[in-house]
Amino acid sequence: MFNENTLWKERLARTSKELSSYLRYIFNGHLVIVLVFLLGTGAYYYQGWVKEMPLDYPVPAIMAVFLGILLTYSPIFTFLTEADRIFLLPLETKLHGYFRKSIMVSFFLQAYLLLMLLALFMPMYAKVNGGSFQGFFPLLAVLLLVKWLNLEIRWRIQYYTEQNVLRSDSAVRFAVNAGFLYLLFSGASYLYIVPVGLLFVLLLLFFNGKIKTKGLKWEYLIEQEERRMTAFYRLANMFTDVPKLKNAVKRRKWLDPLYSGVPFLPEKIYAHLYIRTFSRSGDYLGLFVRLTLIGAAVIYFISYGYGQILLAILFMYLTAFQLLPLFYHHENKLWVKLYPTGDAYKETSFKQLMGSILSLQAFLLALTVLLKGEFTTAILTLTAGLLFSYLYVFLYMPKRLQTKD
Repeated sequence: MFNENTLWKERLARTSKELSSYLRYIFNGHLVIVLVFLLGTGAYYYQGWVKEMPLDYPVPAIMAVFLGILLTYSPIFTFLTEADRIFLLPLETKLHGYFRKSIMVSFFLQAYLLLMLLALFMPMYAKVNGGSFQGFFPLLAVLLLVKWLNLEIRWRIQYYTEQNVLRSDSAVRFAVNAGFLYLLFSGASYLYIVPVGLLFVLLLLFFNGKIKTKGLKWEYLIEQEERRMTAFYRLANMFTDVPKLKNAVKRRKWLDPLYSGVPFLPEKIYAHLYIRTFSRSGDYLGLFVRLTLIGAAVIYFISYGYGQILLAILFMYLTAFQLLPLFYHHENKLWVKLYPTGDAYKETSFKQLMGSILSLQAFLLALTVLLKGEFTTAILTLTAGLLFSYLYVFLYMPKRLQTKD
């Protein structure tokens, strides 16, 4: 006899066990120390920046945009697998409770993120509202209610297969979320806030009626679940080997000029391999871009003075540490052993690539400081970044590679 509660408990327990096993490797000792130090430094500079923030700073608009994005992004974790499209499809009518629990778990996980982001913005909000934090819990309650409505609407949207419906849903909900939050945070009258808030209820009722004749889109639900797990596996793969990770390769023709400068010589075989792997395979290029953009944003908007140099080094360390698995990306591939060259060129090519990546990142972070008009600090940031790049690549990294071998 099929029992949806038993299936739910098994899926939740299995996924939780798998995630926790990888999280142990991700949040290892030295990374936790770096993150705590980074958060502490960021909190210190953020506090100083808030004190100097002008009272006419557009806090309601900023909060509306960022919290609106978080409200609009409402994934529902179903824990479905590829085999479910065959074995669970005939039982679709008996899975109502299963999917209600999925929505509930998704709500609690995303509610925590809302809590953290609202807490981050509250000092700014309190500064432009007379220094009062009394509105925190009422605002949180409203955000949680809106998040629940977003999840309910998103679940019904997933009954559609048309891509234009899926895309327009996100655009419409973001517009409503951002407009509602802007009115809420700017202290507008309830005569304006309530009608905008009722749009969520109208959207929910509208799609509730539309999906009565539709069935679940199992392929789409499974694809979304696999995409989320793959993203987590890519993150975990930066710290340990993940057998379940399916590597994806993207052409990225616009990066072809990077390869033109590498000559076709036997000693440059690994140089070609690593630079193409970095730019096309997995999420290495995305990791570099994300950390560089986040580091530049933190340096530009939050920090000042010589603290910018320290933050630049911290983001370079996070980048360098998480790019180390690139060295072993082709370790288990037999065809690499057929290269007509020695392994000595392998480490040399990897050092050259890592040195170039970190030097580029140092230049971009220093350029961010220069855009703030701090020429001397920018030169010091670039110098410190290049020095870190040299020490990491030629002193620290070889020891790490030998230890893993």
